[in-house]
Amino acid sequence: MSDQPLLATEEGPLIPASQHLPEITVRGLCLGVLLTIILGSANAYLGLKVGQTVSASIPAAIISMSCLRFFRRSNVLENTMVQTMASVGEALISGVAFILPALIILHTWDHFYYWQTVSIALLGGTLGVLFTIPLRRALLVDKILRYPEGIAISNVFKANETNDAHDIKTMSLGGAVGGVIAFCQTGLQILSDHWYCWFKTSTSVFGFGLGFSPALLAAGYIVGINASLSILVGIIIGWIIGVPCVAIIFGMPHLDSATDIAMAVWRTHIRNIGVGTMLVGGLWTLGTLYKPIAHGLSTSFASIRALRNGEQKAAILRTDRDMPIHYVLGLIILLAVPIFIILTHNIMPPNTSISSSFRLLLGVVTTSYVIIGGFLFCAIAAYFAGLIGSTNTPVSGLLVSALLLLCLIILGLFKMNGGIQGLENVGVLLGVGATIILGSALAISNDTMQDLKVGQIVGATPWKQQLMLIIGVAVIALVMPGILNLLYNAYGLGGVFPHPGMNKTQMLAAPQAALMATIAQGIYAQNLEWSTIGVGGIIAVICIVADHMLKRFGACLPVLAIGLGIYLPLDASIPVVVGGLLSFLISRRLNKRYPVNVPAREKAIASRRHHGLLLACGMVAGASLIGVVLAIPFALKKSADALSIMPAQWLPVTGILGAIVTLILCIWMYQKIMGAKE
Repeated sequence: MSDQPLLATEEGPLIPASQHLPEITVRGLCLGVLLTIILGSANAYLGLKVGQTVSASIPAAIISMSCLRFFRRSNVLENTMVQTMASVGEALISGVAFILPALIILHTWDHFYYWQTVSIALLGGTLGVLFTIPLRRALLVDKILRYPEGIAISNVFKANETNDAHDIKTMSLGGAVGGVIAFCQTGLQILSDHWYCWFKTSTSVFGFGLGFSPALLAAGYIVGINASLSILVGIIIGWIIGVPCVAIIFGMPHLDSATDIAMAVWRTHIRNIGVGTMLVGGLWTLGTLYKPIAHGLSTSFASIRALRNGEQKAAILRTDRDMPIHYVLGLIILLAVPIFIILTHNIMPPNTSISSSFRLLLGVVTTSYVIIGGFLFCAIAAYFAGLIGSTNTPVSGLLVSALLLLCLIILGLFKMNGGIQGLENVGVLLGVGATIILGSALAISNDTMQDLKVGQIVGATPWKQQLMLIIGVAVIALVMPGILNLLYNAYGLGGVFPHPGMNKTQMLAAPQAALMATIAQGIYAQNLEWSTIGVGGIIAVICIVADHMLKRFGACLPVLAIGLGIYLPLDASIPVVVGGLLSFLISRRLNKRYPVNVPAREKAIASRRHHGLLLACGMVAGASLIGVVLAIPFALKKSADALSIMPAQWLPVTGILGAIVTLILCIWMYQKIMGAKE
């Protein structure tokens, strides 16, 4: 099955390894610091309000490129460094904001303490960067992984660097279309980004839903048919089969509309199935990546030995030179000490009945989990970045899996020590606290892998990107407590208000943090729904077997993509499937238009695919940029409806209009990519 489009890296990097250009510059550092703070702050509100952020990698690339254009000697590698650093702000904000408010919801903190918050963000973010260094070689050469946002960014840079008028026009057109549609959906709200149609009977609920995000549709076009079909399998399992069956087994919640019932069933049961599928599938995927990761590590150590033996440094290509692996491992071990101190002195309650020796054991085990388990979950997050893109990565699903495993380990230690009576709060806080650090690392590793893909395509030096990432982590960590406290004091978080008489309708729900607190409490109260998580694990095993069989016929069924289809809401997964199917349809039509006996067949097909890739990249860039820009008026007006112009009585029409516009968009993309027959 042909998976389209072709990756730009097949042609080699834009700047060859033999060419040296200025990468880390003073102006680049200054611009990177400014963009890191601005883009991180813009996304903090969205993360706490709706539990979702917009990847800042593409807006960072576009803003950086626009600013550096005023300097005569700027170059694409300098742009890449600024973009790499600036994207960290949004990533780390999302990793921390998704979980840290749980400490306020649990009434452990009454505000975001400055140095504790800085330390957690700095340690977790730095770990996330370090964890991706041994993963880089293995994940960037995996042909299943398409890195949609990384491909989009690199093509923006390439079009700007080569000054190809046709490429720039194509990307600008896609950006304008994607941006206008996204603004009409999220800003003016005259178009809906989803549409649901559900019906209820006396015992169950049936139906379906659609999503109309232009960014996700374009991302689906970039990732291709294999990942899209796998997500579709997950949708069928979770939504078409799962929701009706689970409603019959567990009963329907007492809600008015069928749509509300279906969404409630998905939130309380189906998402747990997706978590089980992703957990088992993630561990299996890591097993399949064992050899390439081990090869990457051995290559790194071999290069160090070569340098120590006096061999030429030029033997290692500039574009393949990471931070020295022995420095990386040393830093990871060194970071374990402050992580242990934070967990035992700032997270674990001081006044408990546990002995000093058992407190020490809990600290050592939890710290070891953050390091070892953190690497495993960061590897899965980095894999998701290539599979489906950073924006659509189910960070909360991975964090739920990480929290589940850690709480089970702590629960086992409690039982070995004589029982859990009176220690439930200790287990909850220790599990949540460790997951905050792990979540910061996970979010950074997910974003970092996209940045490293950009660097691979344009020809950046990896160790310089990794250095810029660590600087970016330090910058956003230092300003993060002020941002979070500002939002907390303005709106309140998760039902907790800093002042009496505050407006409850404007409260920031912090849904991910509330979910983490509920799950941790449920484990120690022994009322968590393990059956659905187990079902997800069984589904993963079946899919792994099916994937192994399909590979004999040249096809694949990535199990993590199936878990993604189960876990995500339909408005987030359906556009990706539609985009993948559109790419497959165009690929088939191109093969029919240019038969094997047509002269210059490969060149003609490659030209059309390149045109389609640029169009899709532009749509991702335009829609993502609008998402970040809109976060500013939303935060200022204290409402996500700040720019809405659609009267309430006409809101049902927005779903129909969204579907019509999406259909027109697909037809337009098809016609623009196919063009006139030569």
